[in-house]
Amino acid sequence: MATSSVDDNGGGGERTNDAAEAAHPYDFHVSGPRNLSSPNWRDLIRSSWKDPNYRRMVIACFIQAVYLLELDRQENKSEGDGLAPKWWKPFKYKLSQTLVDERDGSIYGAVLEWDRTAALSDFIVIRPSGAPKAVLAVRGTLLKSPTIRRDLEDDLRFLAWESLKGSVRFVGTLETVKALVGKFGSSNVCIGGHSLGAGFALQVGKAMAKQGVFIECHLFNPPSVSIAASVRSIGEKASNLWGRVKASLPSKCEGEEKVCGNEGKRLCTEMKKWVPHLYVNSSDYICSYYASIEDGSDSDGAEAGNVQQVGEVAKLFVMSKGPQKFLEAHGLQQWWSGDAELQLALHHSKLINRQLRSLYTMPPTSSTAKS
Repeated sequence: MATSSVDDNGGGGERTNDAAEAAHPYDFHVSGPRNLSSPNWRDLIRSSWKDPNYRRMVIACFIQAVYLLELDRQENKSEGDGLAPKWWKPFKYKLSQTLVDERDGSIYGAVLEWDRTAALSDFIVIRPSGAPKAVLAVRGTLLKSPTIRRDLEDDLRFLAWESLKGSVRFVGTLETVKALVGKFGSSNVCIGGHSLGAGFALQVGKAMAKQGVFIECHLFNPPSVSIAASVRSIGEKASNLWGRVKASLPSKCEGEEKVCGNEGKRLCTEMKKWVPHLYVNSSDYICSYYASIEDGSDSDGAEAGNVQQVGEVAKLFVMSKGPQKFLEAHGLQQWWSGDAELQLALHHSKLINRQLRSLYTMPPTSSTAKS
């Protein structure tokens, strides 16, 4: 999967003074959001975190910080002279943990926690309503020699199998989320990822949901292209043909249908607690398949029915007016833009339904989330 804006031009707009022109192109004040205010005492009355656009922009900035943490590491920069801290400090958060791939030493994720000390310096005596206590951000592919091998290894893993569960990074991300939920409670934890990182975030969020633990999940340009999906599509077409034949055969007994229907409704009601947020650009072929409308011709009618009963299985935001070139359309920078025009897709996405279907067919779980 392509990387964030750290691999493209990044462009942060024109500057009129020499100091700004000499600034690093990835500096927060150069390529960061233009009209995104830092938290202040007014947030105690009306929290900015309750604004979905503000929430999207800040989480995108946190993910950008993870890209820059790895770049800072490669350039032997510390927190004092690094670029990454500038992307979380304005929002009164602090770095509490980095997720490191022990195979190459690269940073692929980071935990940012609410910084009470920094907040008090601006007279913010309590955490604003809606602001998570901890955010786990996961980056995507970084096309630099120290990281490219392991990043592409996971890219190919998803391309081949449409799954990242065999990756050590999946294990590390899942263990970190579990620890955060145990410390802060599921309602105070948020996970976000871009590109490959969005793939990890989605599959970790799904794994937690299967255990009855529901965490807020924001996915920017999640990967949707895989060989496995293409092969499955061919199989579905053949299954649809068989489904038409099977429909003409005698159906199951009415009693059995009633039991299955009641169980399906119970599961669907429970799973409404987890609704991931997906952000896609239709000009980005890596994630554009998420915008494909569910046509209702699924090979497994019972499972498709369960998904339809849920209503809203995910919030899918499509960039209505944004970058058209692939590198920009797949970039992270578009998601912290203050003038981004997003459209909330109300239809059922075929890929989302397939990705989340196992949540609606699993057996009842006794696990409960700490809140």
